[in-house]
Amino acid sequence: MILSRLKPALQDSNPEKAAGRDGSGKSRSQFEDYLMKRDYMGAITLLEFKGHLDKNPLAKQWLAYCAFHRGDYKKALNTYQNLNKIDPDIENLALNVACCYFYLGMYDESKEILQKVPPSGLKTRLNFHLSHKLRDEATLMEFHQQLQDVLEDQLSLAAIHYLRAHYQEAIDIYKRLLLQNRENIALNVYIALCYYKLDYYDVSQEVLGLYLNSYPDSVIATNLKACNIFRLYNGTAAENELRTIADQSANVGFGYDLLKHNLVVFRDGDGAMQVFPSLVDIVPEARLNLAIHYLRNNDIKEAFELLRYLQPAVPQEYILKGVVNAALGQELNSAQHVKIAEECFHLVGSSASECDTIHGRQCMAAAFFLAGQFEEVLVYLTSIKSYLHSDDTFNFNYGQAKTACNQFKEGEEALLLVKDPRIKSDYVYVSNLARCYIMNKKPQNSWELYTKMESGPEAFNLLLLIANDCYR
Repeated sequence: MILSRLKPALQDSNPEKAAGRDGSGKSRSQFEDYLMKRDYMGAITLLEFKGHLDKNPLAKQWLAYCAFHRGDYKKALNTYQNLNKIDPDIENLALNVACCYFYLGMYDESKEILQKVPPSGLKTRLNFHLSHKLRDEATLMEFHQQLQDVLEDQLSLAAIHYLRAHYQEAIDIYKRLLLQNRENIALNVYIALCYYKLDYYDVSQEVLGLYLNSYPDSVIATNLKACNIFRLYNGTAAENELRTIADQSANVGFGYDLLKHNLVVFRDGDGAMQVFPSLVDIVPEARLNLAIHYLRNNDIKEAFELLRYLQPAVPQEYILKGVVNAALGQELNSAQHVKIAEECFHLVGSSASECDTIHGRQCMAAAFFLAGQFEEVLVYLTSIKSYLHSDDTFNFNYGQAKTACNQFKEGEEALLLVKDPRIKSDYVYVSNLARCYIMNKKPQNSWELYTKMESGPEAFNLLLLIANDCYR
């Protein structure tokens, strides 16, 4: 969905000539068969094994084509660059190099070489996507106006809508294109992905089935199916789904990257440090999930550095950036970081798309919590209490807000629901529970909390709190 990957215009696109001019019908037939099956590794192996690359420059173009579509953009780029030394006048050579640069994340290099390329539909689409990647809104709109009502341009427009989190707009385009040609069943995968992003996992699964019925071995589609299962059920069921494609995807570029990434997620972070770092600039979610892994292990500064230059574009990114800044702000006693967190949470919670969701209300509660407006916090947390009654973090925050509003009975009840030993050993938890015990006429319980603490500044502060509250 990043770019419409089209067959490159070659000087001679006949695969028979590319596979060999020695009259070997078997080689030509094999090569054509590999292309028809999209077995690009097989096609590459045949080209290299038969020794055609030294004899025929056109075979090198096919080698680059196969490497590109297999996801090996570096190999494709190197092949095109070698061809440029042999014959720089090969048609569309510079354009193909620009495409390789784009997929390698070398956006400035791609943009520079495009300036030397004559006008074409692919050039317009590539410039359109480069404008998005480089966050150049003016040129984005300029190239948007140049798009035409043809399949490739509309797919490109839908992809930009998707990348900008305009999922319904992307769905509308895909459905219209599907009505025009029912044979383009791969559009169902794109539609299913949009529904997944909108949290309509059942709908996504239903639409995805239309494609998987015809192509059950699709790596990308099976990955998405597993993600839906993960959201609907659990990680074990999702992992079982991925096993059906684990072997065949062992050497498939981006599909395999997704597979590795998702398996770590399904296993609740097991193997995160072995997988996520190498995928940070390949799989967009890898950066976010690595930051979450750091947070879980209390490596707040590592999480912050990972997201320092992230410009949030979707709610999940705003939420994670807010959480990281809130945690760092509390650790460093930094009002600036707390303010950034408050702004991130407020943006999500007040947005039209999120204001009535559970995440949206949690964000508004978090924003008011950081601002010290606990009565407002309770308004939002109470509205979603029935959905999160067994969530330790929710009950911890709900208990704090109740305590801050002098509603000690409900505060005690909420805090006692917490099971996580890390939260229960936190001084904020202990001090709030101790205050609730005292105000609910259970001073002995608060004293027991004190006796269980190790000697130190926090124990002394708790003793002062108990003394002050008991003798008011």
